[in-house]
Amino acid sequence: MTVPQPDWLDPTPWIAAAQRATPEAAAGALRATTPAEREFAVLISPAAAGQLEAMAQRAQALTRRHFGRTISLYTPLYLSNYCSGGCTYCGFASDRKAPRKRLSFEEVETECRAIKALGVDEILLLTGERTPEADLSYLLRCVKIAARSFHKVTVEVFPMPTDEYRALVDAGCTGLTLYQETYDPELYAKLHRWGPKQDYPARLDAPERALSAGFRFIGIGALLGLGDPLYDMIALYQHATHLQRRHWRAGVSVSFPRIQPEVGGFKPGVVVTDHQLVQFILAFRICLPTVPLVLSTREPAKLRDGMAGIGVNKMSVASKTTVGGYSEDDDASATEQFEVSDTRSTEAFCQSLRAHGLEPVFKNWDSVYRAETRDAQ
Repeated sequence: MTVPQPDWLDPTPWIAAAQRATPEAAAGALRATTPAEREFAVLISPAAAGQLEAMAQRAQALTRRHFGRTISLYTPLYLSNYCSGGCTYCGFASDRKAPRKRLSFEEVETECRAIKALGVDEILLLTGERTPEADLSYLLRCVKIAARSFHKVTVEVFPMPTDEYRALVDAGCTGLTLYQETYDPELYAKLHRWGPKQDYPARLDAPERALSAGFRFIGIGALLGLGDPLYDMIALYQHATHLQRRHWRAGVSVSFPRIQPEVGGFKPGVVVTDHQLVQFILAFRICLPTVPLVLSTREPAKLRDGMAGIGVNKMSVASKTTVGGYSEDDDASATEQFEVSDTRSTEAFCQSLRAHGLEPVFKNWDSVYRAETRDAQ
């Protein structure tokens, strides 16, 4: 069955433009005063691979203009690895022979204290797909607990209807991260074998439901390695610009996760090299200069250090992809969702940033503003 795409999503003609691009066209796209979709397609094309140094110089100038020399930091906290989904690429999929765990509310408080001690003031709460063990009522309680310690609480969880997103906002949640994984609907159907995540249109529309419910920030991304990276990067660009047009009062950020090893042994269908990843990030910065770009600890320290302040202005730090993982009482045998590449401590990571002339930012959000904004809506 063919899944219809919304009117704003059609990467196909721009893929053709990327495939026809020449080095001369790439140089021209780089010089464009207000680069848009056409220039983006050319800048991520193989023809632009030789322009990487020039792209980096322009991207760095734009990053400094809009974000200064700062890198905003956040830390993820996995609340539960129970999952009803059958994603072929995920260590939490329901057919994985792995120990399952859900943090008690007391453990959530303990983990929040341990993360707060790292100095970070933005936390990202994560679960698998909706289950009885980790449903909306559980998540609401966890958000309220986290909001007592952190000025910015965001979630990366299962898609919800608008009224449930509104309940999260009322509980103190300010942002949602939700990756489409791949924007190719046929490939999407093959990768998601069962569970509610099989519903491609419902997932694609979830960021708009969340923003309509009052979320102030939305993070989107495509999981690189699942399908044709040109298709997914152009679709991701289209998604970001669509959200900016429809919800111009809210903030949109873009992430660039690559497939990492997990307990199920999934092998990526496409290998996205470091060179390609860097090229994609630089193209996004050049064409979407005010959009925060995020690079997580999935990526190795050397690559993260190299991209910090060049195109990327937000990063995770001291990440654990096990349930919990930050307090002294955690179970060392817990199963990871995927392997983390950059395992540096918060202190070591911040030292590296400062050595590169960058300043780590632990807080750029105030809970008072959050409350006043909610009251005004």
